[in-house]
Amino acid sequence: MASVLVVHRQSLQRLGLRMLLAAQPDLTVIGEATNGAEAVRMSTALGPDVVLMDSLVVDTDGVDVIRRISRFSTLLPVSENARAAEHRARVLVLTPTGHERHAYAALRAGAGGFLPQDATPEELTAAVRIVAAGDAVTTPSLTRALIDTVRHERTIGSPGRETELGALTRRERDVLTAVAAGWSNTEIATRLSISPTTVKSHVSRILTKIGARARVQAVVFAYESGLVRPAA
Repeated sequence: MASVLVVHRQSLQRLGLRMLLAAQPDLTVIGEATNGAEAVRMSTALGPDVVLMDSLVVDTDGVDVIRRISRFSTLLPVSENARAAEHRARVLVLTPTGHERHAYAALRAGAGGFLPQDATPEELTAAVRIVAAGDAVTTPSLTRALIDTVRHERTIGSPGRETELGALTRRERDVLTAVAAGWSNTEIATRLSISPTTVKSHVSRILTKIGARARVQAVVFAYESGLVRPAA
C-alpha cells in the first residue's frame, strides 16, 4: 500500500483529496500539511511514499521545499531483523492552468511529476500510483508548456549540461532523444530495433549518469543540454 502526504493551502481541497485517496484500496493518507514548512517536517517524520503538493503553497519558497523533500532520505526498517533501507519521498505537484512555470521549477527541484489541478479523480489516483512506483507522470499539455518554458528560459545548451551529455553513449543519446519525444519504452524498442528490457536498462543508466530521479526530469535535461531543440 502506498502512503501519501497531502499538502494544500485550502482545508476543503485537502479533505477532498483525502477522501478520494482513502477510497482506494491500495492508497492511504498518513498526514496533511498546509504549507511547505509543515510538508518538510511531516515528510521527515512520517516517510511517505508520495507527497501530493499544491504548487501554490503559502510559502514563497515552495521550490526549495520540493528540493528538500526530494533529497532527504529516511531510514526505514524493512523488518525486525533486517537492516534499515533508504527511503525517499517522491513529490507529485498539482499545477493550476497558467502556472506552468511552477511545473518547470518543480521538476528542476526534483519533483517526480506534475498534473493539472483539473485532472479527473481517475487521473489523479493513477498518477499517485505511478509516482509511488518510482516512475514519472505528466500530461501532453504540460509537457508542451514545459518545453516552451525551457526555450523561454534560454537554458538550452548550458555548459554544465553539455558535460553531463558527454557521459552518455551514442545509443543512450538515441534513447534519451526518443524519451524526450514522448515515446514509450515499447515504441522506442520498435523504432530502435532493441528489446523493451534493453530500453529500460538504457533509461536507468541515463538517469544515473545525468543525476535525474525520474523520466520526466530526463526530458528537461534533453532540452537543457541541447540534445533536443524545440521546434521554432
